[in-house]
Amino acid sequence: MPVEPMRLSKVVAALVPCSRREAEQYIAEGWVRVDGRVVEEPQARVVNERVEVDPAAELQPPVAATFLLHKPSGMDIAEAQALLGAGTRWQGDASGIRRVKSHHAGLSVLLPLATPAEGLCIFSQDARIVRKLHEEGHLVEQELIAEVAGTIAPGGLERLSTGLAWKGRPLPHARTSWQSETRLRIAAKGLPMDAVPWMCEQVGLQLKALKRIRVGRVPMAGLPVGQWRYLAPNERF
Repeated sequence: MPVEPMRLSKVVAALVPCSRREAEQYIAEGWVRVDGRVVEEPQARVVNERVEVDPAAELQPPVAATFLLHKPSGMDIAEAQALLGAGTRWQGDASGIRRVKSHHAGLSVLLPLATPAEGLCIFSQDARIVRKLHEEGHLVEQELIAEVAGTIAPGGLERLSTGLAWKGRPLPHARTSWQSETRLRIAAKGLPMDAVPWMCEQVGLQLKALKRIRVGRVPMAGLPVGQWRYLAPNERF
């Protein structure tokens, strides 16, 4: 007589043993193998397959996830969000958060970068972070590295630092300094990214490339291009 397929979460609940909700979490967090293959769908059906729960399995508290991605230049924000998969997670991620598919639900794009720009991009489902960077984003300092060409006009750094008038309104004050002969560091709160090329032109420079390396107190640090990590529980923007 044919064996009736069983929902994987029901099998896991009997193996551990645990509640059905906990069984679904074990599966979603990648602790369960079916015939040696990790299966992350609690609704999967099994018949005679070998189901194993990792002996080291430990459920993590529910967490609203925030992704930090090093967006490559030339990639729009939708293409960048598509990089948030298991294969592009940075090996140096020290957040201690175990990736689950539910972390990708309801993500908000915060302080988005334009397609030509490279650098730190933020995607979050944490309501507190979404609210802070949507409503108070103009109060959060961003640090940029501008690759430039040309010769800066006398007093150019001071003009950039004290704020120029752009589209009829003054730009915020910025802290500017040379990182190298062709790289200008700009740190400011509420600076429109599309104003940076124009700012450079006003002091005799041509913007070649723009990279964001920090948002608030969160730096991009050693995060490789095209890879992501979780915002750690102790990090704050």
